Amino acid sequence: MNQEIHYQTVLLFGAPGTGKGTQGKILASIPGFFHLSCGDVFRTIDVKSDVGKKVYEYSSQGNLVPDKTTVELWEQHVHANTILGSYKPSSDLLILDGIPRSITQAEIMDQHINVLQIIHLFCNDEEEMIKRLRKRALKENRIDDAREDVIRRRWEVYREETQPVLKHYQDSIISRVEAIDSPAAVLQGILEIVVPIQKNCLADSLNDL
Repeated sequence: MNQEIHYQTVLLFGAPGTGKGTQGKILASIPGFFHLSCGDVFRTIDVKSDVGKKVYEYSSQGNLVPDKTTVELWEQHVHANTILGSYKPSSDLLILDGIPRSITQAEIMDQHINVLQIIHLFCNDEEEMIKRLRKRALKENRIDDAREDVIRRRWEVYREETQPVLKHYQDSIISRVEAIDSPAAVLQGILEIVVPIQKNCLADSLNDL
């Protein structure tokens, strides 16, 4: 991969259950946005492969996959999508969720992405988010993810390792959106933030022609 490329990026950031993946998928349906979920990347891995076994071992316990493995998988996935043409870095705004999940990952990712904005989906009602995660896991038949001990462990890991990632970035690029609102209301808040950014990226790409 060309290490000189810095992908123009918006991060969807928040605790487990705040709707990062849901909102990312909606944005992905709009031309000019390319959404990549680290969770989706992990779920597409062959669980019988060496890396698949490693990922499952960590994620099934609610722990983070090692930083180096996570970023390498992310790199491979982004590169594959650029080759396939589904992601066009020159005109698409990259929407990431689930990465970076630690300070170390954020430092490594600085070599690859230019973070224009962070949308922090926040909710102070942890119990409501835990109920939402259990319901989603059962609906999607992800039995391990429905275990309350695993969900609570994910929240604990988020507080200890992921939430501090916000300190890696300047406050001026962090916007807060209340995650407990309806999906439509959350989407409205996100669009108000990302649409002007996407317009500027498109204008810059046209100026470079």
